[in-house]
Amino acid sequence: MTGTVGGRTIADVLGRMTATLEEMPPELAARRAFLATYQRTTRAVGEAIEAAAFEDPAWVERWDVVFADLYLDALDADLSGDPARRAPRPWRLAFDAPPDLPPLRQVLLGINAHINYDLPQALLGVISDADFADPVLLERRRRDHERIDGVLSGRVAAEDDELNALSAKSALDRVLTPLNRAASTRFLREARTKVWHNTTELHRARVDGPEAYAVRLAELEVLSAARIADLLAPGQVLLRLAVAGFGVVLPPEG
Repeated sequence: MTGTVGGRTIADVLGRMTATLEEMPPELAARRAFLATYQRTTRAVGEAIEAAAFEDPAWVERWDVVFADLYLDALDADLSGDPARRAPRPWRLAFDAPPDLPPLRQVLLGINAHINYDLPQALLGVISDADFADPVLLERRRRDHERIDGVLSGRVAAEDDELNALSAKSALDRVLTPLNRAASTRFLREARTKVWHNTTELHRARVDGPEAYAVRLAELEVLSAARIADLLAPGQVLLRLAVAGFGVVLPPEG
């Protein structure tokens, strides 16, 4: 692969994930469940890049490295126990979720924090202000952003099976499995549309300067944390998300 961030590739990210998993104590099963899921998904993205599934594979790899680093840096901060290294609030809520929550719920918390809060920042990290001014290039970036949905959707059933192996399912959960898988695919697609909107809003703020950007990013952090809090409420999460939606939307700048 040719797309790198400071010389780093998806293979390097996978190596970092493996090292973190090996060092993580067994009692942190919830964090391990999400990291293992993310590792498998990252490997699938790498395979899709190798299979020429994207218009600009080098750009997709750069983006995937930046995206993964945001999560891994938040996880490192959480695992360090250092009060001076605080993970963003959406991640703190996800990491501090009750450990007895089902693995699927734990993974949904991580996916939500990562997509809603981290993904717009990752896109900005690999789309410059000049890129935003080039409609042809920007449209190519948007199409590759959407192609990731195909990779993730292709992993839904397999990841559901992986998580099922970690815990027993209730009778209701078994009945709802086909619906849950279909809903997961739809939620990911819905969230990515909102992510593109939020990326555009953050870009406008970035053009206005660091202070304006910090304000808008803080707004996104609050919205993303609130959605994590929704996911922590009792009940069937995917059914509730069918009403509230998976993603969050930054309102127009006031």
